[in-house]
Amino acid sequence: MGSLAYDFLAEWFEYLNDDCGYPQWSQYFIDGLAALGAGKNGLELGCGSGAFSRALTKAGYTMSAMDCSAPMLSKAARLAREEGVSINFLQGDARTFALPQRVDFIVSPNDCFNYIGQRQLKGAFQHARKALVKGGCFWFDISSPCKLRTKFANTVFADDRDDITYLSFNRLYEDRVEMNVTLFVKERDGRFSRYDELHTQYIHEEEAVVRALEESGFQVLKVEGHLGEPKERSDRLNFLCKRV
Repeated sequence: MGSLAYDFLAEWFEYLNDDCGYPQWSQYFIDGLAALGAGKNGLELGCGSGAFSRALTKAGYTMSAMDCSAPMLSKAARLAREEGVSINFLQGDARTFALPQRVDFIVSPNDCFNYIGQRQLKGAFQHARKALVKGGCFWFDISSPCKLRTKFANTVFADDRDDITYLSFNRLYEDRVEMNVTLFVKERDGRFSRYDELHTQYIHEEEAVVRALEESGFQVLKVEGHLGEPKERSDRLNFLCKRV
C-alpha cells in the first residue's frame, strides 16, 4: 500500500460522494451557526476538497480552510476558483495546528476526528480551543462507534463507474477500522491505472469525547445525529460546543 490517505482519492472525493447531500448538509451548518449566534469568521478543519467552506462563503461567511493533505488542498483551491469564491487555504494537522488570528467558529464535518487516535484527541481539542475567540463555536462530527463496528467492519465497499472504480477492504480492530482503498482510474488512452491508499479511522465513544472536550475547556451544548436527527439511530454524531 504505502500511500497516504487522500494522495490519490483527493481528485475524486466529491465525485464519489455525490450522493451524500452536500447542499442539505451545508445548509444544516448555515442554519445552525445562525442559531448559535456565531460570528462571521470561521475555519473548516479537515476541509478536504472544501465543499462546506465554499457553501459557507457563499452564505456570507469569511472562511479559512485547513487540511493536512496537499492534494486535497490543491483540489479545494481549484474548485473554489472555478466557483468564484475566495477562501484562505492552509495546510495543517488538526492535532497540532495554530492560527495567526483567532476565529469565531470552527466546523469540522465528515470524519476528520476519526483520523485522530484516542490518546491524541484531547490535545487536538486544546489546539482548537486556542484557535477560537472566547465563546467561539466548535462544531464537529464523528462516524459513530456503531457505524464503524457494524457497518464498516470486515466488509468490502465498491463503487464501479465508467471512469473510476473504488474498492475499500475494511478490517475491524479493537480501537479502529483500517480501510485498504484501491482506485482504478481510466486514463485518456482508455487504460486504467491503479492507486492504493491506507485509511485508518479510530473509534471514539461519545462519553470519552465529551470528557475530553470538557477537560479541554469546552462546554458541550448538544450531541445530535446527522442533520440533527436523533443520535441513537444515526451513523454520525455531531458535537456542538462553546469555548469557555
